[in-house]
Amino acid sequence: MAIRAITFDLDNTLWDVEPALRRAEQAQRQWLLTHRPGAIDGLDREELEQLRKQVLKSHPELAHQVSALRKRLLQTLQERAGFDRRAALAGAQRAFAVFLRERQRVVLYAGALEVLQHLAGRYRLGALTNGNADIYQTEVGEYFDFALLAENIGASKPAPAMFHAALEQTGARPSEVIHVGDHPEHDVLGARRVGLRAVWINPAGQRWQYDERPDAQVEHLGQLAPAIAAIDV
Repeated sequence: MAIRAITFDLDNTLWDVEPALRRAEQAQRQWLLTHRPGAIDGLDREELEQLRKQVLKSHPELAHQVSALRKRLLQTLQERAGFDRRAALAGAQRAFAVFLRERQRVVLYAGALEVLQHLAGRYRLGALTNGNADIYQTEVGEYFDFALLAENIGASKPAPAMFHAALEQTGARPSEVIHVGDHPEHDVLGARRVGLRAVWINPAGQRWQYDERPDAQVEHLGQLAPAIAAIDV
């Protein structure tokens, strides 16, 4: 059956997210040090992670809401430092905006632009992410027909909801959609369990550890177009 659409994970599939996250965290930290003294002074990464876990435990409804969870953490940091709720809320919004601006400044992997240009002329393209990356703020946004975020769906991959939402967007049957991603469980198994085809991006040459296998695996995006062509027969 002919393939009609291809969906992509974003972070660590189309770009390396770590440099962007490091810049974003540093920019957020600097904003807090400058504008909310005492909120983050002296706290290291481990202590912040423990506080994030505490916030999540108190607000389990934010489990799939990465942006809302970060803003709640920012608010908590400021309230702990003695800022009133109004100031903490405003500060959380401003600090998050600083974070998000840097977080969206990603650098595409080699071959990403070319393969997306190639595929966009043949298939509908969609973005499916558990994070808060915005494909439309990148240089390849024009090639995507839709983008779905876990925080809008209310569930993160590998839960079926994200993949079902993609099927609704495309009007395609599961077997007519290929999902491309780097995470064995979130991307490959999540897609396969809903009936989608799946291509695993595996740059490190890791060994596949599950019974259900991807339809194809590639080491880099330059190999993606031939892999999709081999499936779409």
